[in-house]
Amino acid sequence: MSVLLQISDPHFGTEQAEVVEALELLSQQHQPTVLVLSGDITQRARPSQFAAARAFTDRLGVPLLSLAGNHDIPLLDLKQRLFHPYARYSAAFGAELEPVHASADLLVLGVNTTRWYRHKNGEVSRAQIERVASRLGSATPGQLRVVVVHQPVAVLMPEDRHDLLRGHAGALKRWAEAGCDLVMGGHIHLPYVVALAGLAHPMWAVQAGTAVSKRVRDGAPNSVNLLRWGGAAAPGCCLIEQWDFSASAKAFVRSRVTEVHPARGSAAARER
Repeated sequence: MSVLLQISDPHFGTEQAEVVEALELLSQQHQPTVLVLSGDITQRARPSQFAAARAFTDRLGVPLLSLAGNHDIPLLDLKQRLFHPYARYSAAFGAELEPVHASADLLVLGVNTTRWYRHKNGEVSRAQIERVASRLGSATPGQLRVVVVHQPVAVLMPEDRHDLLRGHAGALKRWAEAGCDLVMGGHIHLPYVVALAGLAHPMWAVQAGTAVSKRVRDGAPNSVNLLRWGGAAAPGCCLIEQWDFSASAKAFVRSRVTEVHPARGSAAARER
């Protein structure tokens, strides 16, 4: 039984105290197996912001897989950006920029899609694509196979197309061939689950909103995702739950559940 909590784009430095408190309570209530932090952990990559973010994840007490986002590379400190772009991130979250979480139920592979020479856009290289595909190929039948990036691999709104991960088409084709089930991302502060068409293996993009930042998008409150797989869901079914922060309740409430059936069952997804 596995429960994965996806938190994205918290932008520490712009966090809201009551939302942070509510998210801590949500984690305590659901006891996730692993916490996936899919980038833009800070607003301006300042040491104090990384320290606040790390203190938050430590309070949750959950095994952590974290990725840097474009905001986690110093923007205005050009010397740091050019020569030590990940030094501050690594001081808080460790030197591994492409972490892996493996258990009986889950194989979660992090991919660093940030680049020091890009302000916002991300990219994935051929070497990264092949490394991930090779690792996916070694997954066991019972593992849900998840790849985590920062920038989205699929968008719903025309205005978000410029934020698509560079190299995403080739990556999705190769990762589908290797048996990937889900690609998780953030960056655009808009939560959704969408089936990825035209691939060799059924695969879905799972996007998270901004978890605790005041930098919310119009019509999209602070939100996180909870994924349930194995004993936490029906056999062959992955439940993807979107939890939104309710200002009136001062708590995260479940707003949407998507049932995804990877290749072990029917290639279908259903909202309820």
